[in-house]
Amino acid sequence: MSAKLILASNSASRQSLMQGAGLQFESVGADIDERGLEARLAANYAKPPEIAVELAKAKALWVSERNPDAYVIGSDQVLSLGDRLFHKPLSMGEAADHIRAMSGQTHHLNCGAAIAFRGVIIWSDVSIAAMTMRPISPAFLQTYLDRAGEGILQSVGAYQFEGPGIQLFDKIDGDYFTILGLPMLKLLAGLRQLELIDA
Repeated sequence: MSAKLILASNSASRQSLMQGAGLQFESVGADIDERGLEARLAANYAKPPEIAVELAKAKALWVSERNPDAYVIGSDQVLSLGDRLFHKPLSMGEAADHIRAMSGQTHHLNCGAAIAFRGVIIWSDVSIAAMTMRPISPAFLQTYLDRAGEGILQSVGAYQFEGPGIQLFDKIDGDYFTILGLPMLKLLAGLRQLELIDA
C-alpha cells in the first residue's frame, strides 16, 4: 500500500483494531473541543448518528490540515439513550449512575468514521449498534464496579464490552467493531472504494 494512513486518535482500542486488520498507519491525536461541537450540533437538532459523524470529520480534518500528505481516519462514538447523550463518566459514582439509567433499557452506540485528505473530507459513514442491558440489581452493580475497576472510566458507557461489561447485556444488534469504537467493516470498504488498500 503506497498511501500514507494516519489514525486521528490515541485510543489503544482503535489502534488495536487497525493493527488487527493489517493496516499500516501512524496515530496522531486530534485536539478539538468535542463537547463544544457536540453541544452546537445538538442545539441545531442533530441526531446522535449525525453528531458521531461530525465529530469524526472534525478529528480527521484537524489532523489532515497538519499532515496534508496523508489520508487521515477520524472516528467518534456517541452513546444515546432516547434523547439523552452519555459521555465518559468522571468517577465511579457517575459510572454507577450511567449503568442504573441504562439498566433494562436499549441504548445505541453511534459510531462515525471519516477520511480526510488535504483538509477535505473524502468519505464518511456511520454504524449503529443497539445494546439491550438486562435489569441490573444493586448488588450486581456493586460487584461489577469492584471487578471492572476504574478502567471503565475510559468507556463512554461505563462498560468494557470485551471484559466484565459483557455480563451487563441481554441482547446486542450490531457488529463488534462498532461497539469498540471503530466501524471496521465500513471503514475497510471505504478504504477499498478509495483504492487506498488492496481490494
